[in-house]
Amino acid sequence: MLLDELDVPVVLAPLAGGPSTPELAAAVSNAGGLGFLAAGYLAAADLEQRIAALRELTAKPFGVNVFAPGDGPSEREAYAGYVERLGDWDTEIELGEPRYSDDGWEAKLELLRAAPPAVVSFTFGCPEPPVIESLRAAGAEVWVTVTSPAEARQAHAAGASGLVVQGAEAGGHRGSFRDEPDLPVYGLLPLLALLQAAVPLPLVATGGIANGAAVAAVLCAGASAAQLGSAFMLAAEAGTAPAHREALQTSEGTVLTRAFTGRLARGVRNRFITEHEAAAPIAYPEVHYLTAPMRRAAREQGDAGLINLWAGEAHELALKLPAAEIVARLDAEARTAIAMTYTRMR
Repeated sequence: MLLDELDVPVVLAPLAGGPSTPELAAAVSNAGGLGFLAAGYLAAADLEQRIAALRELTAKPFGVNVFAPGDGPSEREAYAGYVERLGDWDTEIELGEPRYSDDGWEAKLELLRAAPPAVVSFTFGCPEPPVIESLRAAGAEVWVTVTSPAEARQAHAAGASGLVVQGAEAGGHRGSFRDEPDLPVYGLLPLLALLQAAVPLPLVATGGIANGAAVAAVLCAGASAAQLGSAFMLAAEAGTAPAHREALQTSEGTVLTRAFTGRLARGVRNRFITEHEAAAPIAYPEVHYLTAPMRRAAREQGDAGLINLWAGEAHELALKLPAAEIVARLDAEARTAIAMTYTRMR
């Protein structure tokens, strides 16, 4: 198992939608952790170029994360009212056309089977067993992001090599297999305990982990590694937009919202969430495509009120350091925390 070979038990969260870059993934891998590249929202040809660039920057193992497609298009009636609402709310913002997409599913699988990274991970669902087996036969470990014991059992039965255990504290989209009105949301530590009892697979803990003490905590709770996202978003190598960087450095609270994409996600509260959260439908990726032009323009203009400021609950602890220094600091802090805990227990 690759996790047993890492010098530092730190995994970079994929960070789809802008922050993910080959430079960031390579820096984490070169520092002894496991860098990840996000395939989400990229065409297969663009992903291929990014993987090639990453391989030029590191000879160390890395992973690629893929969005699993959902059950198909949402019913138009589910989001038609929201389209009208946003159109009436501010006539100055640019909106896109809601549509369904499987995010280039088959083309990305073909690419990853032909030239497999060390790990292929999946978010938003569990692939069918033949898909997992084909990737494992090509030479990649297959990890599945899970948010509940039921999802963990399904991923185990499908042949996953390991599980990314996403707690409620995590920034960005919930990795749940289905988005539902009353979606169960588990805190990370209880979820780790439940999954240790449920499945015999290595666990990678993610959600609200921002320093070495938190890394130590999830290792002590049974995880094989910690996956961090917000903690790396201020690194120079990250593609995080300036307005997003500023928001991460505040103490503004985070909320779970469907307002930007039609799928539950955690981000820093802003004007758009306050105005529209209560009316937001479950309709991903249709709502994502609806608001994408608005968000793109807002990033260019530095308007944080209209950007999906994805962030975990401990985002204000993120450091403006090179990614390699962040990995080194996490390693040192985790070792100190574990040593101090052992001393206190004696």
